[in-house]
Amino acid sequence: MGTYNIDTMIPSFNTDQFIADHITFRPTSFFNPDVLDHWQTLEHAIKGSAVLVIGGAGTIGSAFIQCLLQFHPGKLIVVDINENGLTELVRTCRSNAELQLPSAFKTYPINFNDRVCEKIVRAEGPFDIVANFAAHKHVRSEKDIYSIEALLKNNVIYAKKLLDQLSVTPPKHFFCVSTDKAANPVNIMGASKKLMEHLIMSYDDLFPITTARFANVAFSNGSLLAGYLERINQHQPLSCPSDVKRYFVSPQEAGEICLLACILGQSSEIFFPKFTATTNLISFEDITHSFLAQLGMSADICASEEEAKVKVKTRMGNKYPVYFFKSETSGEKLQEEFYTESETLDLARFKSLGVISSDPHQDKARLHQAIRELDELFERTPDKAQIVSALQSVIPEFQHIETGMNLDQKM
Repeated sequence: MGTYNIDTMIPSFNTDQFIADHITFRPTSFFNPDVLDHWQTLEHAIKGSAVLVIGGAGTIGSAFIQCLLQFHPGKLIVVDINENGLTELVRTCRSNAELQLPSAFKTYPINFNDRVCEKIVRAEGPFDIVANFAAHKHVRSEKDIYSIEALLKNNVIYAKKLLDQLSVTPPKHFFCVSTDKAANPVNIMGASKKLMEHLIMSYDDLFPITTARFANVAFSNGSLLAGYLERINQHQPLSCPSDVKRYFVSPQEAGEICLLACILGQSSEIFFPKFTATTNLISFEDITHSFLAQLGMSADICASEEEAKVKVKTRMGNKYPVYFFKSETSGEKLQEEFYTESETLDLARFKSLGVISSDPHQDKARLHQAIRELDELFERTPDKAQIVSALQSVIPEFQHIETGMNLDQKM
């Protein structure tokens, strides 16, 4: 190819095609068979319905909305703290000839924990379908006690506040997004989502509740792969762990998992993709090499961050500086999992999705008391070890991996 003009290569990078060719290795959605098989059921539940989507401007929430619009809801209210993200969501939906927003469509750039959100839910409701995507999703969010407090309040305590409000006028379907890191959690983010699963299922006697654990969403906002585009646009080196493998879905697939779980799930069920380690796991290192090859380049492997930062300033030709390192940060699993040996699975109902039958009949009073105690603990500015201990008291399987290193200390 000769010398590549780095300033012009990213605009021509097709993320959808790259995901299909080099990450998921799927030309069509993995979940397409179940979407088609249950199309009429989805349409019956969604057509003309009133829908509230919280956190709808993020990658998964936005994908969920685009999947939802195929079935013509009658009303759509979207809440997200990201004002720019909501703007882009509106532009994306209104610019797509295959999507039609309902006449009763509004976006609100607010935090779902704000009192004004309570007013909106009362004024715009009742809702047939409520989907909550407002969540801290990064392992790096446990880097300090203040970030941990924000993470746990967002993922658990504020979710409880929302559920309490919805209990007044119960929806027909409630969905709250989880993560594969909730299975045998080793980080506080994963433990927060496991606790969230317990929490939402405790409202099973009031309205139908479902959730989903799924894989990394390729090129989602804030992800390592999205960061690659930013790094190259800013003429900065690439860096990633060499020993970490992950399951991946496309943004479209992420939206479909959530929609299928929300509408087709029976209350207290947790959905997950029927991936296998031998077929669907892929390493960040392999993706990095494919990413650079797509841009007509190859990796110039560096021994340190410092070497990579120096080399990127003087690079010539088609070699691009990359620093691969062994994972050493707190709460990092080398390989993800969707379920534990103690959980009851149904692998026969759907072609692409497995279902975990959760136990909604746990001690609701004890669980809610533990969440109140966790909230009260923050009034005393606890240290990280105290938070881990408090979580382990309600999630005994939580085995935190602490190394003293966090992702903000990495390039």
